[in-house]
Amino acid sequence: MSRRIRPSDTVASADPKVRVSLTVNGEQVTRDVSPRLLLSDFLRHELGLTGTHVGCEHGVCGCCTVIIDGRAGRSCLAFAVQADGADIRTIESVAKPDGTLHPVQQAFRECHALQCGYCTPGFVMAIVNYLEEDPTPDLSEDAIREALSGNLCRCTGYKNIVAAFRRSVELMRGAGG
Repeated sequence: MSRRIRPSDTVASADPKVRVSLTVNGEQVTRDVSPRLLLSDFLRHELGLTGTHVGCEHGVCGCCTVIIDGRAGRSCLAFAVQADGADIRTIESVAKPDGTLHPVQQAFRECHALQCGYCTPGFVMAIVNYLEEDPTPDLSEDAIREALSGNLCRCTGYKNIVAAFRRSVELMRGAGG
C-alpha cells in the first residue's frame, strides 16, 4: 500500500511561518505565511484576488502591478512578509462597488485598448497610480510611452493603450479629478 503525501511532508510546508498584517483594498488582512511567499501569490492564492496577473515573474512585464503604499510596484518582486504593515490596492479595488468603472477602465473600454486582456490589470494600476501622482501629465506620445514603459503588451501595438491614457485624463477631468 502506497503512503499518501500530506502537506506537512513537503519541503515547502517545513518553512517557518511568519505573521503578516496588511491592508488590502481597504480591508485589514492577517495571515501566517512562508517567508518565501511572493506578494503576487499571496494576493492570488491566499486572498483569491486573481485580477493581479503573473506574467514573467521577473518584474519585467508589469502584469502583476499593484499599488503599494501609494506607489505602483511589481508584486512578483516582493515577498508577502515585506508588505507587512503596507496598504495594497489591487485591480479589484478600482471599480466602484456598484460596478461603475474607474475612468481608466472606461477609457480602456472606449479605446479598445486590450486584446487578450492579460496585461490590462497591470496597465490600469500603473495608469491609475500615475494619474493620482500627476493629474495633468504631458500627453505627448513620447511622454505617455515613457510613463507606460514598465508594462508590456504582447498583443497590441500600444496605439490604443496610448489613446486610453489620453482618454483617462479627459474622463478624470470631467469627473472632477
